[in-house]
Amino acid sequence: MSDKHSAGEVPTTGHVWDDDLGDFTNQPPKWWMLGLTASALWCVAYALYYPMIPVSSSSIFSKGLGGWTAISEMEADKSKVDVVRSKFENKLKDMTPAAILADRELTEYVTRSGKVLFGDNCAPCHGPNGVGTKDKNALFAPILNDDDWLYGGKIDDIHTSIAGGRKGVMIANKDLLSEAELDTLAKAVAAGKPTSTPLFTEKGCVACHGPDGKGMAAMGSANLTDSVWRFDNSVEGIKQTIRYGVNSGDPKARIAVMPAFKAAGKLSDVELKKLAVYVYKFGGGKPDQVAEAPAAAAPAAATPVAEAPAAK
Repeated sequence: MSDKHSAGEVPTTGHVWDDDLGDFTNQPPKWWMLGLTASALWCVAYALYYPMIPVSSSSIFSKGLGGWTAISEMEADKSKVDVVRSKFENKLKDMTPAAILADRELTEYVTRSGKVLFGDNCAPCHGPNGVGTKDKNALFAPILNDDDWLYGGKIDDIHTSIAGGRKGVMIANKDLLSEAELDTLAKAVAAGKPTSTPLFTEKGCVACHGPDGKGMAAMGSANLTDSVWRFDNSVEGIKQTIRYGVNSGDPKARIAVMPAFKAAGKLSDVELKKLAVYVYKFGGGKPDQVAEAPAAAAPAAATPVAEAPAAK
């Protein structure tokens, strides 16, 4: 590096390389200096007008000269939304889920707001859009967007399930069946023909699953003749369900429980209705079921919980 203190006619700081490249002492352009000064003044003004330092709620450093806060802006925006929503929300308080479904405008509104509720409260178990979630070979939570419902797919059935929860029970049959009988029954169930073996009647399966094996909504017992399965549908998986039961208290039993959202106090009555309508609109309910639905309601997702079937 050269010791020269100038490069041509322009003085340098003494840092000059190869006689041509130097660190000049020229001042920055005036426009640049003016911009720098304006920027500094802007920072001071901005810091005084808007909150900058979280000292205390009454401090000028927290509220700023303008008194603006992100929370106050959010509340102002929320109040505008509440005004628009109030005409719908006020109606919902005294309406049943069935009545809501009969009103097209309300149904549209509830379906949209119910989507948020479903995402916050139901999706963690039932998956986005009610597609269900799997744990190994079994559904951790039932599929809600089909037309198979353990406890009924009418709007009031669904509302009841969501509000009150579900916990079906199937007894453990390990002491009632020999290994050969267990194998025979499991194969019949796997084939979708549970009544093809006398064991279905002799061992009392009809008490819960009905004489035709199609289940009973009142008990939440599964239809053993279709292709919808709550648990592992392999012969070995079915044998495990029959052997140890569902929610039977046996350590190896299948566990299938849906919590009661009303008892938990997490959701208001209106929110429970919204969820019921939203789940119903997945497609599980039939149009004629709306008219049949009683005037009150409760949600359930045709599935929530356990079944009482031998292997579903």
